[in-house]
Amino acid sequence: MSSWRDILFTIGRPFSPLYGFAMKVRAYLYAHGILPSTRLPVPVVSVGNLSMGGTGKTPLVMCVVRHLLEHGRRPAVVSRGYGGKVRGQVNVVSDGHGVKMTPAMAGDEPWLLADAMPSVPVLTGSARAVVAGFALKNNGADVIVMDDGFQHLALQRDLDIVLFNIRSALDAARVFPGGELRESFGALRRAHAIVITGVDHRNEQRAQAFKRFVRERAPQAPVFFGEYLPVCLLYSGKREIFPTDKAKRMKLCGFCGIGTPLSFRETLSKEGYNVLSFRAFRDHHPYSHKDVEALTAWAKAEGAQGLITTEKDFVKLKSLLGDFPVLALKVELFMEEKFEFFLSERLGTFF
Repeated sequence: MSSWRDILFTIGRPFSPLYGFAMKVRAYLYAHGILPSTRLPVPVVSVGNLSMGGTGKTPLVMCVVRHLLEHGRRPAVVSRGYGGKVRGQVNVVSDGHGVKMTPAMAGDEPWLLADAMPSVPVLTGSARAVVAGFALKNNGADVIVMDDGFQHLALQRDLDIVLFNIRSALDAARVFPGGELRESFGALRRAHAIVITGVDHRNEQRAQAFKRFVRERAPQAPVFFGEYLPVCLLYSGKREIFPTDKAKRMKLCGFCGIGTPLSFRETLSKEGYNVLSFRAFRDHHPYSHKDVEALTAWAKAEGAQGLITTEKDFVKLKSLLGDFPVLALKVELFMEEKFEFFLSERLGTFF
């Protein structure tokens, strides 16, 4: 965690109980119908988290959507569109026939979802019930997948999946503004399932310990593990596939602007890339030509033959790139098999 966040959380620590209490009151008011919430005529699946950092929501949304597609459903993804420039009540990133916006307009995650799943409508807007209603009426959706929806209680859901990243899960012990939690761990009683991402053989003991921790607080929710595995390398602005064996023989400098930059750095190390140096930007960093020039100069000064970053960063960079090679490691979330069985059983009750 960066020093400015340490300072912020230290200053805010006395106010954490007040904020946490306010969030509990808010959840109570929604649960008892005092604050209005919308019930849609189709199932709603929410993928969200308790922490403010990255937990891998976008890969899990893709996993859930692909499961629905394989079972003959017509899902639409609804997102707030954090970081996007468009501010309409309903913003159509993709209508299921093509991407309609740039990453800067749509926001990183919605654009990436739309680009990765071209047959699935992706829409953004702050009032998720309105956006979802639009998808039902105009896109023929028969199930809504809500990205980052655990705290968005104004839209009722039929399946609430909460994520944690194992690399930061045990560190997020306090509620904002004294820590990274949006709500206390007691909020997990609303969850129908909990997913711990980033689990591999190196941290399995820690993952098992955290699994016991969350099961004590949410005994009603099964806990599943997911592992990020690289699937290919994208090359510069053309989204061409670059040979992995060739990349591993290159001297590279790595960078990213995601919620958990350490996880990407560890992935590069685990996969055997020769990373001379690494830089982390803030999550959702809006890259500019100046950034690309600085990154290129830095890499050359380090003696690197290219840069390597995440696919999420890559989509914002491809229109800015020059001749210096930039690689993007495309990773996917692979869930344990029993998670697929859980989805089939749970969602099967709604159709």
